[in-house]
Formats: sequence, C-alpha cells, structure tokens
Amino acid sequence: MNEFLLYIGRSGLYLSLFYAFFLLVMRHTTLFRFNRIALLAGSALCLVLPLFKIRSVEAVLAQAGELTMVSSEAALQEPVVATAFPWATVLAGLYFLGLAAVLVAILLSSGKMLRLMKRGKVEKLEDCILVVSEEDIPSFSMGRKVVMSRKDLEQNPAILTHERMHVKCRHSLDLLLFSAFQLLFWWNPLVWITRTELKLLHEYEADEGVLQKGIDATQYQLLLVRKSVGEERFTLASGFQHTKLKNRITMMLKNPTAGGMRWAYLALLPILSLAMFAFNPVKVHAASVDEENGTPVILEETAISAPQDTTQSVPFQMVEVKPGFRGGDASEFSKWVNETLVYPAEAKKDTIQGRVTLQFIVDVDGSIVDAKVIRSAHPLLDAEALRVISSCPEKWSPGIQDGKPVRVHYVFPVVFKLK
Repeated sequence: MNEFLLYIGRSGLYLSLFYAFFLLVMRHTTLFRFNRIALLAGSALCLVLPLFKIRSVEAVLAQAGELTMVSSEAALQEPVVATAFPWATVLAGLYFLGLAAVLVAILLSSGKMLRLMKRGKVEKLEDCILVVSEEDIPSFSMGRKVVMSRKDLEQNPAILTHERMHVKCRHSLDLLLFSAFQLLFWWNPLVWITRTELKLLHEYEADEGVLQKGIDATQYQLLLVRKSVGEERFTLASGFQHTKLKNRITMMLKNPTAGGMRWAYLALLPILSLAMFAFNPVKVHAASVDEENGTPVILEETAISAPQDTTQSVPFQMVEVKPGFRGGDASEFSKWVNETLVYPAEAKKDTIQGRVTLQFIVDVDGSIVDAKVIRSAHPLLDAEALRVISSCPEKWSPGIQDGKPVRVHYVFPVVFKLK
C-alpha cells in the first residue's frame, strides 16, 4: 500500500507540473484539437513516469515499526520493536474514501442523464441519434446521442449543429477517459481545474465547427447569451450552455494561433526530467540510540542508505549475503563499537549531546574504507565516532552478490546522550 500511495503522489506531482504549464502557456491558444490530444496524452504519460527513475539508486523506506538492536547481549537476542502510528493505513483509508465519493457523484450524474434519455423520443439522424424531450432541459450529447428539448429543436437549429459537432469530435470519449484521472487524483485541485478547461476546449471546438458551417457569428453569439443561464450540465456529457460565455465569444473573435506554438510543449521535457530526478531522492532511515550515566550505548540502524554508484557498492539490505563481524552479524560490530567508544570528557563537561550518522563501505577484503560523517552533531562527538569506526582492527566477512565478494554500503548512527 505504501508503494501505491507513493506512486499516486509522484504521478500527482507530475500532473501538477503538466497542467500548470498548460494553464499558464497553452490555454489561451486556438489549437483546440491539438490541446485536447496533448492533455490526454500528457496525462497518460504522467501515469507512466513514476515507473522510471533517472537516478540508479535504491531508496530505503521507513516501515511502520522500527527495528533497533541495543548493543547489550540480552537486547541483541531480542530486538525491540517501536510501534509507530499507522499513517499509511490512515492515508490509504482517506484516499479510497475520497475516490468512492467521486465515483458515486459520477454515477449519480450519469444515472440522471440516462433517465432523461429514456423519457425522450428517439429519432435516428445520419451522424447521430437525436433524443427529443418534451421537458424544458438544456441540450447535451453523450456518445452518439444528442438530447434536446423540442422547443430548442424547433426554434434554435444552431444548437443541434453545435451538439452534432460534439458527437463528430467524440468529446464524450475525452470526458470518459479524463474521469479516470478524476478518480485517481481527486485530491489534486489542478485536475479539477483542467477538467473544466478540457470541457471548455470542447466548446471552443464545437463553436468553431458551427461557424464553419456558415452560421452567422453575431446571431450565434446572441443565442449563447440567451441560453447562458441554465442548469448545470452532466459530468460525462457535452452541452450547448457553458458558464464561461465570455471566454467562448472571445475565442471566436481571436486570431488563429500560429502552428509553431505546438512546439512549446517540448519545454516540458527538461521540467519533467528535473522533477523525476527530484522526486527520487536517496532515503536514509535511522534508528535511535540511548546512553546512560555518561556511558555511550549504541543502537544499530537496520535501514541502510543507497550508494551513489551501484556499480561499485551495494546497499546493505540489497546484498544477497550480508557482511558479518567476528563470526556474527552486524550487531556484533555495534557491540564492539559500544565497548570501544569513549564519551569525550569536554563534551560531557559541557553537556553536549546529539546524533552522529556515519557512512562507510565494507570492502571486498572485509576492511572498512571511506568512513565519513554524513550528519554532524558536534565536532567533538563527530571526531570520537569517526575515530572508533576508522580504527576497527578486525576485518569483516565481505558481502556476497551473485557468488562474488562486493563492496557493501553501510550507514551507522551513534547518539550521544547524557542522563
């Protein structure tokens, strides 16, 4: 479930970047059909991008409980499990609750639309199926069906032409596909804003098609004004009325956008590439350590960070046969460090405490190399922790991967704490 939530989160971030670009750069262009295709194709791409990672690293994620091993013999035999609040379960519950609510809203709207279709009189036309209702309802189209009131059919034939354009351009299919994004990313406000813009693109394209049929633009715009007040349209339907009347009239009067503007979408490539790099960081999950009466007590963390270059070293948790120390596992090394480490007298006098996180590599010959501090607490504490790690006189048994010794990347935290 954690992986699914991470996938949804990353996809939502990519969608936010893509939709923000569209809203800022492309929404006011007259490339109606191209923008429709770009929105749907780009949205699908954002579902695929989280499956690829630019960095060749292995990220270690925090689990619901942290496994920590105290370096005393009794504690080493029985690890202490510190339970944590089940955030992943709570977030998953909220996510699916919101998804269910959106699904119910879509189904209710679709059910209302189907009931209206059943009450009307069906007439088959050349390019669509016309459903004429005796009720005074706003016109709309769904699939190949156009639903209109008899009054509009007799008095405003331009409305039928408009709805036929929706059918011809298959706008209902766009809305049906985009509903999947609404369900998955209901929590992202940019998805809802973009859905509104997609429906507006449909109206622009249908208006353009009506005017190309030879209908007088002035009369058509007056008709839009007269029909601008009405019921809200259905979720999966395209309709003649639209709240953004000013936008539609403005777009009819606007000069066509140059075709070269289509290439503006290429600007998204470096943006999404940087996002892919930023959304896949190296993660380190550290355990806690405690000390009593000025004598350091060390806990060994079990989650290991990823190496910068996996061709040279392997993460501790990913190696097939893990390195060992003194014939035992890594906890033996924690025990040795506990026996060797000395709390600096000056730090003890000044009551200096803190966590020092060290990083080192167990080489193919079992020696410790490249030891360094990756998270500092205080120079005195850093120096003592690094001194002990670097002065280890004994070699480890090396890690084994694919039957061969390999360099293993390891992270070791030491927390100095005075009682």
